[in-house]
Amino acid sequence: MSVFPQLSMNPEVREHLRNVYTNNELVCESDLVFEALLSCLSHPPLFTCLRASTHLHSLQDMQHRLQQHLAQQERSPSVYTHPQLPDVLLLPVHGPRPVDPLASEVIVGAQCGNAVLRGAHVFTPGILSTPKYMKVGEVVSVFSDVEGKCTRGAKEFKGKKVFLGNGISEVDRSEIFSSDGPGKGVAIRMTEPLYQSPSFDGVLTDQLFLQNLPSVVVGHALGARPGERILDMCAAPGGKTTHIASLMGNQGTVVALEKIRSKMEKIVQNAKMLQLHCIKAYCCNSVHAVIFVDVLIIDLCVFVDGPPYPEESFDRILLDAPCSGLGQRPNMSYSWSLKEVCSYQPLQRKLFTTAVRLLKRGGVLVYSTCTVTLAENEEQVAWALKTFPCLTLEPQVPVLGSEGMSGAGLTRDQRRLLQRFRPELAWRGAGVPHSPESLLQNANADTIGFFIAKFIKR
Repeated sequence: MSVFPQLSMNPEVREHLRNVYTNNELVCESDLVFEALLSCLSHPPLFTCLRASTHLHSLQDMQHRLQQHLAQQERSPSVYTHPQLPDVLLLPVHGPRPVDPLASEVIVGAQCGNAVLRGAHVFTPGILSTPKYMKVGEVVSVFSDVEGKCTRGAKEFKGKKVFLGNGISEVDRSEIFSSDGPGKGVAIRMTEPLYQSPSFDGVLTDQLFLQNLPSVVVGHALGARPGERILDMCAAPGGKTTHIASLMGNQGTVVALEKIRSKMEKIVQNAKMLQLHCIKAYCCNSVHAVIFVDVLIIDLCVFVDGPPYPEESFDRILLDAPCSGLGQRPNMSYSWSLKEVCSYQPLQRKLFTTAVRLLKRGGVLVYSTCTVTLAENEEQVAWALKTFPCLTLEPQVPVLGSEGMSGAGLTRDQRRLLQRFRPELAWRGAGVPHSPESLLQNANADTIGFFIAKFIKR
């Protein structure tokens, strides 16, 4: 049974999304599938996925090191290798567990609450309300303010809240709501979380990268080879960028573009920490990353490493596009309006057009999102095939997701070349299967909602 209420959203967005799952092209979809989607999105996936830096260490070595680290925790989970991905470690998430709420309540913001459900402790900036006289060492229950209505500094909250588990305060209330602003460290150490998953704050940071399973599949689907020139157009926070560079054996060039400087600098930090010297990161809006150069004078021009780039500059391009994010888990409240949700399709098409121009003939373009709408996924594929006759869909390796959904006018053969990760199809809401065999069978099904399309430029 579901523990949390369904993902709540604006009624217009809910109806828009319902129409995706009940459109006229669908045969077996129904309101039941849509309701299952809203239920599973408010709960965490059954697994924590860690992508290993196999350019530095073997997977078996990192599995052993991680198991040693986890053995120091009170409840040490098993660490499994993924049967199809050679650089992935899986840890089962245990929950929901039988934990009773206490009288002393701490209220955290929805984003902080989502992190707690994925194994994090409660950090000071995420706290909205605590008991009036909360002191260090006090045992408290942690609740998420799913509607964003709790006032920061409140001593109690009577609004809609969801229980996440119990923990021990590591700071006084006065330190959390200091006039100098909140601190940055752990404020509540979770001792009895409703969903048990290890905390990875500062753990083997140069060897393991927390990454959702479909995001790891993207790197493999791109198929980058040593010596190639690769572009990651919307690269922050750098998980896919560093994965691509690792798969290339740190040989070649991976250009990472990000329009927000602080996020671009984070990519640089991650690349340095993982010893991936082939990554070159630039602060750039990728819509403007291409420049037209007359073929008669191109040989006379000297181009710097950074953007903008001449057309047909890259062997492979990843466009992990900005999107409405409706596939992210766990998420109990989605506050965006329908206008905001629908605003992404035009931006994605601008970025896609730039990608096609920058891609060499014979090159590969992978398009991905972490959302579940047709407009940002299958409809974009149909638009791309019609707008750019030079593009054709290509088979993906590996294939861990379902085929694309109906409703965008694509043929069955075309949909079979797409990957859509659909956790609602496997939703049970009852926690992790008990045997390792059944656990790993569910690893590919219980993920975030995600979409991948792979094109080749003929």
